[in-house]
Amino acid sequence: MVTDPLALEALGARWWDAFDSADGALFAAGGVLPPDELRERGVRLGRERQSTVVLLDEIARLHGLRASFGRLATPRTGLRRLLGLPSRVGACVFNLDGVLIGSADLHIAAWAETFDSFLAARAERARGRFAPFDAVAPFNPRTDYYEHVHGRPRLDGVRAFLASRGMSLPDGNPADPAGAETVHGLANRKNEALARRLEEHGVAAFEGSRRYLEIAREAGVARAVVSASAHARVLLERAGLAQLVQECVDGTAIVAERLRPRPAPDALLAACRRLGAEPSRTAVFETTRAGVEAGRAAAFELVVGVHPAGEANGLRRAGADVVVSGLAELLERQAAQPARAR
Repeated sequence: MVTDPLALEALGARWWDAFDSADGALFAAGGVLPPDELRERGVRLGRERQSTVVLLDEIARLHGLRASFGRLATPRTGLRRLLGLPSRVGACVFNLDGVLIGSADLHIAAWAETFDSFLAARAERARGRFAPFDAVAPFNPRTDYYEHVHGRPRLDGVRAFLASRGMSLPDGNPADPAGAETVHGLANRKNEALARRLEEHGVAAFEGSRRYLEIAREAGVARAVVSASAHARVLLERAGLAQLVQECVDGTAIVAERLRPRPAPDALLAACRRLGAEPSRTAVFETTRAGVEAGRAAAFELVVGVHPAGEANGLRRAGADVVVSGLAELLERQAAQPARAR
């Protein structure tokens, strides 16, 4: 008797492989066996799937194991159709924020705290002596975040925002304290501000995105995340998604590997390399025009734009093959297709 949950999951996976092989054999026999016999064999195979699900679920229940095998009732090809992926796609690369989780508000607040306190201190020191500092506009959450820092490593975000205000700072070094007026100092201040907000507020996954990742795992589709945040792995853990993602190209990796920011495709291609997947057999999910352009530049098989309010047209113009408000919408679209076909 199987009493180990991992062993039971492995047994379920072997059954699923066997059923899918039988489905494939029936499909291949379409031009050989009479239609009535094909239908009868298909019905019998479906019944065998269902009875195996019942048996494995009962084993799990009797031994107090947290496992469910309802997925065995559906061929893996059906799961891939539910994901809305072309048949040749065997891997997915997801932008983290806006596709899987909603952490933008935390990042925006951390950046606003960092830049506004810096600008206020500079203005106070310069008051009456250097008039231009009195007039420097504070961080604007609605425009500055997406224009200057979103999708960039922290150091590049600091430099881009300062440049937008006609300012620059010495780079300093990674050990600079959070209060230092250097690029590293401001980046470290933002890092501390974000960590504090994560501790206070946490972060949640979009429920539709969690389900999408679960189905992708069950369908045998490889999964990677790309994020400019050095906190990407922590965000995945806090959102309960770490076990559903195989690879993560985060801000630390982007800096260490000298990957160019979007619209350059460097980080997306790095994710493909880690998965051992060709871009021509991979789907990418991005939230910005630069991200969509990066997917097009890398010749991904499918580029999905996941849009915040009002951005759908911009993502289409950038070259997205499909545009949705979230992965839940993509699942709902695909689930509704058979009903329309009937």
